[in-house]
Amino acid sequence: MKARVTVTLKTGVLDPQGKAIEGALKSLGIDGIGSVRQGKVFDLEIGDMDKVAAEAAVKAACEKLLANTVVENYRIELV
Repeated sequence: MKARVTVTLKTGVLDPQGKAIEGALKSLGIDGIGSVRQGKVFDLEIGDMDKVAAEAAVKAACEKLLANTVVENYRIELV
């Protein structure tokens, strides 16, 4: 089984990297993009366990390492 974890900044948290990307797009002449927020994606391979155990393991990984839950949200997709 595989899992994809998407980590994004919470609403209201400043995103300087997103602002830098937004500025770079404008300087490259790419118009029509109003706002950019950046994030990160983790693809995890999960050992031989059932769906409930796999989701619990991935959630623990997010809470302890992959996401800073003070300023970031995460979404888990089991594939």
